[in-house]
Amino acid sequence: MNLSNTPKTKIALLPGDGIGPEVTEQAIKVMDAVAERFDQHFEYCHADVGAIAIDRHGSPLPEETLEACLNADAVFFGAIGHPKYDNDPSAKVRPEQGLLQLRKSLGLYANIRPVTTYEKLLHLSPLREDRIKGTDMVIFRELTGGIYFGEKNTAEDGQSAYDTCSYQVDEIDRITRLAFEQAMLRRRKVTLVDKANVLETSRLWRRAVQAIAPEYPEVELDFMFVDNAAMQLIQYPSQFDVILTSNMFGDILSDEASVLAGSMGLLPSASVGVHTSMFEPIHGSFPQAAGQDIANPMAAILSAAMLVESLGMTEAAKSIRTTVQYVLEKGIGTPELKPNIVYGCSKIGDLIAHLVADPEEEILVREDKANQQMSTII
Repeated sequence: MNLSNTPKTKIALLPGDGIGPEVTEQAIKVMDAVAERFDQHFEYCHADVGAIAIDRHGSPLPEETLEACLNADAVFFGAIGHPKYDNDPSAKVRPEQGLLQLRKSLGLYANIRPVTTYEKLLHLSPLREDRIKGTDMVIFRELTGGIYFGEKNTAEDGQSAYDTCSYQVDEIDRITRLAFEQAMLRRRKVTLVDKANVLETSRLWRRAVQAIAPEYPEVELDFMFVDNAAMQLIQYPSQFDVILTSNMFGDILSDEASVLAGSMGLLPSASVGVHTSMFEPIHGSFPQAAGQDIANPMAAILSAAMLVESLGMTEAAKSIRTTVQYVLEKGIGTPELKPNIVYGCSKIGDLIAHLVADPEEEILVREDKANQQMSTII
């Protein structure tokens, strides 16, 4: 392939801490396969963030890292966090501060979390298979408003405190349009989760969302109080298509939904920003597994699928997702999935990248009984 005339897409790579660098490496392999097959050119800029950035630069988000992100077409984020900071209550600089600062600087206003179940892995879910089967939803969580960012104070005597929940209509409008646009590509249903029976901000959400809904007449809009939604996610998760909700409610519900599929190593996410957007697996840095080649890179690889889709590469994103599903259906995965065929992190990346580059290839599986292991031949 001649890339001399192919436009370059700048990707800021922030591998971060723990297993972040390992899973990011596998995502890059898959993106390189996409570039080869679909005649694209990704230009990567590696930068430090989190604990490793503190160690090297004295800051969890160095200026050069922020500059690389602001100049990029997209940001790919691995994971941050390290026990030496988690276990030190006196630490004034922490890895997580870098992520919060990055979100603010990029103007990330909408967090998007797909939750998909896979037939081969239904037994891993904490729910019964008949409850979880067919679950396929996307949660849209507003990121910049609400009680997390409202005025707050604690009385001098320490006996009272308050946190103010505040929203502007324009904050609601921009994420609402994203949610409806996504619903148009899916099963055409949006569920607004709020607490409109109690909260004025929730009533504002309802009015704002109802004002936009007529622009999407093909999309069904329904409403659910957050306490009921938390229950329904456990009882009947397959009913949901697109969930739209505020910052705090989305924080809680997306974490609840993250366990439905049976492994956080399968769940990607995107955060849409004013300046650029960021893509990351939802799992943490998992430092205990770092360097052991056992981390599941599929969430990172599926985050790469969301990244290329945001660039208009719909077929490439579909190819990545289809390949991940195909590999899982073949019973291949990292140890925490308890698969028939156990692969390490790097080998999973190699396999998926190979199949994305050549989708006509098939996986032939044989059992090596002498070693009581499974091996895969491509």
